[in-house]
Amino acid sequence: MDLDRALRISAAGMQAQATRLRVVAENLANADSTGQSPGAEPYRRKTVTFANQMDRAVGASTVRASRVGTDAEVFPQRYDPSHPAADTAGYVKLPNVDPAIEAMDMREANGTYSANLAVLETTRGMLTRTIQALG
Repeated sequence: MDLDRALRISAAGMQAQATRLRVVAENLANADSTGQSPGAEPYRRKTVTFANQMDRAVGASTVRASRVGTDAEVFPQRYDPSHPAADTAGYVKLPNVDPAIEAMDMREANGTYSANLAVLETTRGMLTRTIQALG
């Protein structure tokens, strides 16, 4: 049934965006997590890669979070010789997390999640009305 297919496709989209929101939350939670020893690396921003996947049960291509990786962007540095993670020159590596970028990712993921939820709710309503009409 095509309505069942719509439900499954929407659910896959919601699951992918939920993964993205979890990663954004982790990035924001660790935006100030520096290393604990001299020259140690701080928290490295995580990223989500999406991929199309053929769902044979549905007979359609769906989205999925295929990989959670790390951002290779260089770490910004701050001069703070008293910090436990300061190198011999007194610089501390800071996480490569930009809260503004994370906020944009969060808004985009939230919008996409909401759109998939709207499709799911509309489809469920159509199924309910169909069942009522047949009963």
